[in-house]
Amino acid sequence: MPEGSLRVALAQIAATAVPAANLDLVADGARRAAAAGAAVAVFPEATMCAFGHPLGPVAEPLDGHWATRVREIAAETGVTVVAGMFTPADDGRVHNTLIATGRGVEAAYDKIHLFDAFGFAESRTVAPGSKPVSIEVDGVPVGLATCYDLRFPGLFQELAGRGAAVVLVPASWGAGPGKREQWDLLVRARALDSTAFVAACDQADPTAVGREPGTAPTGIGASLVAGPLGGVVDQLDAGPGLLVADLDLAAVDAARRTVPVLANRRF
Repeated sequence: MPEGSLRVALAQIAATAVPAANLDLVADGARRAAAAGAAVAVFPEATMCAFGHPLGPVAEPLDGHWATRVREIAAETGVTVVAGMFTPADDGRVHNTLIATGRGVEAAYDKIHLFDAFGFAESRTVAPGSKPVSIEVDGVPVGLATCYDLRFPGLFQELAGRGAAVVLVPASWGAGPGKREQWDLLVRARALDSTAFVAACDQADPTAVGREPGTAPTGIGASLVAGPLGGVVDQLDAGPGLLVADLDLAAVDAARRTVPVLANRRF
């Protein structure tokens, strides 16, 4: 287990339907994260374009303009940027993709578990990924997951089993009865399942910036960092904001000695 700590920043934004405008939000959030001394700036799922709008017309490959500009922002600020975008899939749908770039990192994760729940059918327009993805930031192994993935503990244990001490979870969590309670519970439970830090960055609640909520999963805010024994390290409210947290990696090692669920698991 790497020693020391990793400073992460969760940039809770309210993305719009305009990818170019959302790049301005990424640039601002990354600069603020860098000014706070963070190594990683995490942005929500659907940072490229808020849900509730056609995704096919905005999807771009990882060497397209939008991702290229994210790489430039990461290079300019000196942080690893993790942000949600959409890339074309082979079958005419898109992939719900996380780009992770900067500080020696270059990777992408396509969301594995698609949000076909609560009356929403993400799979109609989004093709699933199939491979768990981890990155390494300043020597720290970091797993990647996206939103609905939070309901599937196996992915988090797989990432932890591959060495991840931290799992970053960009999200655009749907509003509704009980959904905030489920968000808090699931982030903390996945931290316990994996005995890792889980840093989940949600879209800000659109009503907090004067927009209509709509019917798509557009975020509730409440971005959250949970520790490896499930405790809340810090959390934001509903509106846009930046959460900066120092993740003590020794706590992961201690948790895995005390509650060795990864060693004891049978399935």
